[in-house]
Amino acid sequence: MSTQHRAEVNGLSLHYLDHGGDAAVSAVALHGFALNCHSFDEVAPALSDRLRWYALDQRGHGHSDRAAELADYSRDHMADDVRGFIESAGLERPVVLGHSMGGMNAMTFAAAHPEMLRALVLIDVGPGVSVDGVQQVRQFVQGPYEMDSLEAWVDMTHQYYPFRSKENIRKRLEVSLRETAEGKMAKMFDERFRDADFRGVGDARSGIWETARALTVPTLLLHGAKSPVLQLEQAQEFAAQVDVVRLITIPEAGHSVAGDQPQAVAAALREFLDDVL
Repeated sequence: MSTQHRAEVNGLSLHYLDHGGDAAVSAVALHGFALNCHSFDEVAPALSDRLRWYALDQRGHGHSDRAAELADYSRDHMADDVRGFIESAGLERPVVLGHSMGGMNAMTFAAAHPEMLRALVLIDVGPGVSVDGVQQVRQFVQGPYEMDSLEAWVDMTHQYYPFRSKENIRKRLEVSLRETAEGKMAKMFDERFRDADFRGVGDARSGIWETARALTVPTLLLHGAKSPVLQLEQAQEFAAQVDVVRLITIPEAGHSVAGDQPQAVAAALREFLDDVL
């Protein structure tokens, strides 16, 4: 059973879930843009015998502190939070996993500090992505910030996650929304992300190929076969140009690979861990 904790990192209080267990190897899991630590809720229990999962609410997300300035949400700042969290928690060379934005942060951390992790797992992210797919993410973030009810959120969110049942989406949203003073249900990320001038997703890609080519740790890239964000050709190019990257495409999965097909993701991760740990 997971427990909630906080870590003081780089002047911010960051919230995280410790999924518990006795596994000798730890894992630090980083969610995507505008999401939160619950992004791995379906996968972590299936691998509890291999990994002790620490799922982080990255700065500006979930129950973690908001940064003082939008400029403080750079890829370098967020990657340094990973370093700070590992040191704060006293983790010894964990596996680091990241989805989408979290994957870019994880990649940046791994390239800069290869001695601090055993392996890297990137979920539907790479140096090249589809502009149209990234725009879909931005449209979702810039959409409603609060709605009248949980069910309204379920109906709207299902449009973006067609491979997941409404029951699955409802379960996730129950821990990912907050009730406002007016009784509405609101998202839990820095509302400034919705500002049209905030270019966090696009600007975070500056220099990303150089970062990718600097990877030296064993790296698994999980690609959603029906993702609008990472096209198969882009995933294949990443794997072809960076020797340490192993590509696995997950069928019937969109951008939210771990949420869409948790069993397939767990199986792919288990096979990878058997080879590299």
